[in-house]
Amino acid sequence: MAQRGVGRVLCLGDLVGYGPDPGPCVRLIRERDAAVVAGNHDYAVAGLTSLGFFNPHARAAAEWTSRELGHDDRSWLSDLPLRATVGPATLVHASPLHPEDWNYLFSAEDGAGAFPHFSTPLCFVGHSHLPGVWVQDGRRVSYHRGSGRIKLDPSCRYLVNVGSVGQPRDRDPRAAYTLWDEAEEWVEWVRVVYPIPLTQQKILRAGLPSILAERLSRGA
Repeated sequence: MAQRGVGRVLCLGDLVGYGPDPGPCVRLIRERDAAVVAGNHDYAVAGLTSLGFFNPHARAAAEWTSRELGHDDRSWLSDLPLRATVGPATLVHASPLHPEDWNYLFSAEDGAGAFPHFSTPLCFVGHSHLPGVWVQDGRRVSYHRGSGRIKLDPSCRYLVNVGSVGQPRDRDPRAAYTLWDEAEEWVEWVRVVYPIPLTQQKILRAGLPSILAERLSRGA
């Protein structure tokens, strides 16, 4: 991001949850003075969301993470909002429709149902870990997988899934994030190679479920 001239980081939640370095991840985002909204894993670790909705692997990771984090970091996570606005963009982890319910957005129909629940031209989401974009052109909503750069049409509204830095699930194991140029009116999905085997070793050494390490190689 530094090489691309990024001026500010917008973080859509789930700073913690599956990875072996929750404390350093939280502190890195705090140091960047990023605009941050809470994800379901952040709230679970902070005791604000029931673990009953988590699968066994995610539950085990959340319980480990809660023990691993210090009180100050857990308190900071608990204070994160569910929704934020940065200029012409709404930020939310899951869906702008009842963000506290952590609903997933997958289909064109899912996205169409979300547009009435934010008023800005843009809304950035995460949660599914799948890069993509819903475009509202008048009454029509279309969905496209997120790849490369797209120009934003001022006559349209956009719901953008930024992908996942820590656990991509689109069969591409590279870390994913999205660049947004407000002045030039474009968004671009970016992929970054990182040492996956090193992260896998750290996950296993921490005693976290092995599937959390294995899936990193598959991007799934």
